[in-house]
Amino acid sequence: MSPKTQRSFGETAILTPANLITVGRLVATPYFIWLMVNWGASWTTFIVGSIVGFSDGLDGLVARRQGSTRSGAFLDPLIDKVVVLSCMATLACLDEMSWIPIGIIAARELWMSWYRTLAAKQGISIPARKNAKLKTVLQDFAIAVVIFPPTHSLIWFHSIMIWAATAMTLYTGLEYYLDGRRMQTPTEKS
Repeated sequence: MSPKTQRSFGETAILTPANLITVGRLVATPYFIWLMVNWGASWTTFIVGSIVGFSDGLDGLVARRQGSTRSGAFLDPLIDKVVVLSCMATLACLDEMSWIPIGIIAARELWMSWYRTLAAKQGISIPARKNAKLKTVLQDFAIAVVIFPPTHSLIWFHSIMIWAATAMTLYTGLEYYLDGRRMQTPTEKS
């Protein structure tokens, strides 16, 4: 823990400001989805979506300042997945985004959750990497370019961004897989 971090909550704390922001992101997502469906690419939709997206960075900042918790380490990535995939699925239902990259991202997320659970049963904790945040930012940006009024009509740009997010999602999945393999003892690998 850095000298600037003042642990305000124990590792097992659940009701923390960071977790409240994380859960707030989940609670705000249905409203954001409603805006996408009913208002489309509008400034209101974009602003609400930006608040939902930026809250992910804010909860991390608060957690780093007050001390991270096990509940936050579990909730944050889970809620990230729910928010991103539900927003992408909504855009696909509206024919604003292709189902193929969304299916690839969803499959990777499900596989990664299964893999980490399997590793945890073996006593292996696969820590998050910095690239995981970049992955989430690219996924959020892929959503943002569709609902941002000035870029809404740039279908080619939407395609580039969703495939870039998909590539980074697959890359981080490979990183986690290799990290898990490195943490296994030689007898566990065979």
